[in-house]
Amino acid sequence: MNILEVLNDTIKPFLDGEKPPLNVGEVMNLWFYLTATEQTMRGEQVSFNIALDPELKEKLQEVINDVHRPIFEELIAFLNAEGVPLTELSPDKPVGDFRDIPEGSRLSDEEIASLLSFNLVLGINYACRGLTEAVRPDVALMFAKFQMKKLTFAITLKDLLVRRGWLKAPPYFKPEAPVR
Repeated sequence: MNILEVLNDTIKPFLDGEKPPLNVGEVMNLWFYLTATEQTMRGEQVSFNIALDPELKEKLQEVINDVHRPIFEELIAFLNAEGVPLTELSPDKPVGDFRDIPEGSRLSDEEIASLLSFNLVLGINYACRGLTEAVRPDVALMFAKFQMKKLTFAITLKDLLVRRGWLKAPPYFKPEAPVR
């Protein structure tokens, strides 16, 4: 079973026919995902300006340009096409070199990488929520796409986290005595 084929076969009948209007749950999930994506992207833009590690800067550019900006633009286009009013969007952060900010007043590269990783986990989980709560198959497919974009990027980010010693993992659990 190929999951993408299943998803495609599920929504195909709805792509050419008439779609029901979005329900309030779908609108809320889409609007929230748009807002979360926008704010996450702004944080990544600020992080790009203060990151010192060249590979981390590359990953930040990649997540902004290849993951979050396309999701953001697709959501805006979809919500506009559906007639959903949007709030005022915040502007992109300017690119600059702000690395001279005193230590303790800015995030370290490890903290930036951890925050990026954490935000990806939240985005993947919330996309799963949007997918499972969607009534319209085209909305479910959008959330599945968003989930796959973030998951694919997260796999490549994890390699950087491991190589730099930045991966936050819980300690191993070895009970002293057998649990009954």
